[in-house]
This record gives sequence, C-alpha cells and structure tokens, in this order.
Amino acid sequence: MASTLIVGAGSAGCVLAARLSADPEHTVRVLEAGPVWPALTDLPAELRDPGHLPVGPDSSVVWRYPGNLVRGKLIGGSGAINGSYFVRPPVTDFAAWSAEARSPRWSFDAVVPIFRALEHDLDFGTAPGHGDSGPIPVQRTTDPTPFSAEFAAACAAAGFPERADLNALPEPTDTRPGAGYGRVPLAVSAGRRAGPAVTHLYPALGRANLTVTGETMVTRLLLRGTRVIGVKWARGRERGRTCADRVVVCAGAVESAALLIRSGIGPEPQLRSLGVPVVQPAPVGAWCTDHPEIGIEFAGPAPATSAVALEYVLEFGDLELRPYTPMFTPGLRRLGVALMRPESTGNLTLVSADPAVPPRIDQGYLRAARDRSALRAGVELATQLLGLNPDTVDENWLRAHLGTSQHLSGTCRMGPAGDERAVVDELGGVHGIDALTVADLSIVPVPLGRGPQATVVMQAAAIAECMAV
Repeated sequence: MASTLIVGAGSAGCVLAARLSADPEHTVRVLEAGPVWPALTDLPAELRDPGHLPVGPDSSVVWRYPGNLVRGKLIGGSGAINGSYFVRPPVTDFAAWSAEARSPRWSFDAVVPIFRALEHDLDFGTAPGHGDSGPIPVQRTTDPTPFSAEFAAACAAAGFPERADLNALPEPTDTRPGAGYGRVPLAVSAGRRAGPAVTHLYPALGRANLTVTGETMVTRLLLRGTRVIGVKWARGRERGRTCADRVVVCAGAVESAALLIRSGIGPEPQLRSLGVPVVQPAPVGAWCTDHPEIGIEFAGPAPATSAVALEYVLEFGDLELRPYTPMFTPGLRRLGVALMRPESTGNLTLVSADPAVPPRIDQGYLRAARDRSALRAGVELATQLLGLNPDTVDENWLRAHLGTSQHLSGTCRMGPAGDERAVVDELGGVHGIDALTVADLSIVPVPLGRGPQATVVMQAAAIAECMAV
C-alpha cells in the first residue's frame, strides 16, 4: 500500500510526487487520467515546443468542458500545454489570500523563499528575491516578434513605464504598482517548454518508490467513515481500487471538485439530487473565479515564425493586456483584455454522478457592475494603443466578445473551519475528512492578479514540504 496516492499528474501533482518520493521510505503512487510517456525522450516534440498550444478541437490531451473551457489531460497537466507564462502574483494578492486563510503561511514574505528555491532565473537570478539554482528555468524573450515589439512601443508612447522584471520584489517608491509593461517571465529552456513534468516528475521517475500510471481515471474516493483510505478508478474497461495511507487530489479546479462531490463531499442538496450519500456537507464548487477576457481582433500580417503565446503584457490596475503572437483567427491579430480581479463569482455543479458526464460551470462573468466597467475601460485603452476606431462597448458588446483566460480557481476554497465558503484548511486538508488533501488551483481563495502557473507550483511545493516533515 502506498504512503501517498496522488490523483492527477498535473502541475501540482508533479511537484508533490517528486518532493514526497525524495524520501526512499515514502512510497508514492500517481494516477493520471491522460497519457503518460515513460521517459522524457518519449514526449512528443510538439509538446516541448512552447509556441505550440495543443488545445484545438482535435487535441487528444485536454479535458473539454462546456463554455470552451479546456484543461490539460496528460502528464504535466495544463503546465505541459500552456504558453509557459511564469509570473508571480503581486504582494496584494498574497495579503488577500492570507486574510482568507486566516494564516500567515500564504503571505508574500512567506512564499518568496519558496519561489526562490524553485526558480533558476537566467536573467535576474542574483537579484533580491530571485533564485539561480532551482529546477525551473525562467527567462524572457530577447528577440520579440514584430507584433510584440510594436505593442511595447505603443505602451511606451502612451506613457507607461517599462518594468524590466515583472517578478521583481516591489519597490517602496513604486507609486503605480498596477501600471506598466514588460517582458513575460517564461518557464523555458533552450527554446523548449519546461513545465513541472519536465523539471520535477521525469527526473524522479527512476526512483523505486515512485509509480506513475496513465490513462487511469479516478472515479470515487474510498472512505471508511470520514477517513479516506484510497480511490476507485477506471482504465478502459478495467475497474479497480488502490489504497493508501493518504490521498492528495491534484486533478485541477474542475476535476478535483467533481471528484469530491461524486464521493459525497459537497453541497448537501446537490448530493441528494444526484443520489450520492452525504459524507461531509461542504461548499464545493461555490464562489469559484476565473479571468474573463475580451479578444480584440484586427487585420494584420501572419507571424513569420512560431513564438511563445505572450512575450509582453501591459498591467493597468486590475487589467492585463495581452498581445498574442499566434493567430487564433486566420488573418487577424488579437489583443486580449483580461480582468484579473473580478468581483463576480461562479459555480460548478454536477449534473450526473457519472464521471463521464462533464460538470456544469457557470462562470458568472459580468454580474458585477464594477467588472463590466473595468472591461469597458480596458477595451477603450486597447483600441487607443492599437489606433483603432472603438465600437460602442455596452453590455451586449462585452458578452458577444467575452471569452475566458482558462484560469478557473477556487472550487475547493481555502479557509478556516466554520467559514461558510471554505472546503479546505490552510494546508489543503479537507475539513471534516481525515487523510485527504487537495493541492491545486481549486483551493486558492482569491482571484490572482497574474496567470496561475507559478502560483500552483509554489503552492504544491509549500504543501509538499509540510507533508514531508
């Protein structure tokens, strides 16, 4: 029997598996729903290309949900198919996180050493707050594509300051912490994507106490009373169960929440409607958030070469403007306007206890007047930077152009026992359930002002360290 069974070999699962299996006496078993290649050299070349985003309708390595939401379904999870964006959230996000968790564990001062230990920043590794010997290579483009360079020039012409390092420690004299443009820190090495499968899990696969099994969907948690003792799983037509001293769910904001609900941990009315016996009432799926994004498209030349999706971004208050290097629509360039700290929240619910039926995800976008106002302001700024004639941007226009940044979080929110919105404690332990931890973006209790990849890796490393003690 395994010491720890990890559900999902995504970004968090890779980090946890590598850290926990560093103790040869600690046996770790990982079950991943998507494909797992036996060695790094077997990983398809296109998955190492950071300019390749395998999320289209023909992709075989994604979970696909209603509302055009996709997540990685393979070893490495979304960190194996994303744009390699590796930006830390600002101080204010961690202050809000700590307040929600009622714990200093997630304060900015507490997490900076974890970020430092993880990164090998090839540009600023010796600067304060940075690391130069961690497993994750971080660097910024030195030869931006023409569209990225034109966007940066437009930002400078509009009076925005350039920030050489978006991951730099905050300056006490910085009076505009939310305004500025800069090159995106990227988890890449020698032009190849360096997601957590590459940096953490594959280097550990030779350990005798670590087993990673792919194409295996965990369907239920096995419980004895209120203690988790293992999982049920499906692999093709085969069905089985695996027991462990402890289970850590790292299946992502959608699948982690769905697994808990299918196992009787969730909103009591929903469980009863699904015919699932109630084990522990919990607000799983409620108050989740994502980053709504408006895509402004306009005619432009096709890129001459493949590049990472984002080389520069502009931050302006709660907005992030993103000049995408690929063409998502033939013949049209795209500038994304993303609202990073929305007030509106959403809800994830199961419509069936059958694991093959995807959950219903109501993002709740634009419910708050403040969110609508912020996105209108972002669209106005974007059209000014691009020199375009703006449309009349009312609520109907926003909804017609609305998309998602694919950053769903908070479906298993962190908070103290007694918090009506909390599912897990400050270390991801599920309230009321023994030997069960959730460790992925689902537990982050606040919207993050930057993309979540670096945060998920940091969070997993922090939780793994506490488990390993």
